[in-house]
Amino acid sequence: MSAGADDYLAKPFDPRELEVRLLAGRRILDLHEALRVQATHDALTGLWNRAAILDLLQRELFRAKRDGSPVGIIMGDLDHFKQINDTYGHPTGDVVLREAARRLVSALRRYDFVGRFGGEEFLIVLPGCDLRSLATRAEALREKVCGTPVETPEGPVPIAISLGITASEAARDQDAHLLLANADKALYRAKSGGRNRVEAFGVQEELQA
Repeated sequence: MSAGADDYLAKPFDPRELEVRLLAGRRILDLHEALRVQATHDALTGLWNRAAILDLLQRELFRAKRDGSPVGIIMGDLDHFKQINDTYGHPTGDVVLREAARRLVSALRRYDFVGRFGGEEFLIVLPGCDLRSLATRAEALREKVCGTPVETPEGPVPIAISLGITASEAARDQDAHLLLANADKALYRAKSGGRNRVEAFGVQEELQA
């Protein structure tokens, strides 16, 4: 027990007691897993939460620095989401958020990561994506999200998303805070440029900064 065991049986043991102890152990493991998921995932969308997606971004940047590969960053924000809440109500807004999250996940590779960054904003991390390939991927994501209205109890609700992109190769170093700031600048440009579009923060801009 001092070495870290949660339970033990002394020999000779009763097979029925062993079975009961194993069932109790499984319940403990299931509880630990449920707590882990609760601590790292957003309750509404099931995506990684803000803290978890930032940890994953940092992990991928460390890996990329070691391997010499880029990491793509996409900051996405649903357009006019407050208007959806005001028009249809917050329960319908929740349905829209969950469906937008599902569409994003369905369009990503199994080793990409997407998290709810806050409110109706999403952060997507794409290992191995340079800025050029990232632009193509982001446009596909935009089309996936806004391709069809979301079916809700209040009827179909059209949605759109603005996306700001950057990549670790576009920065002087692979600093997570700098990359997030650059992606946010690109997102602001997409919003101010008419929304429902992809904008990039590229190499030349970083060199001039």
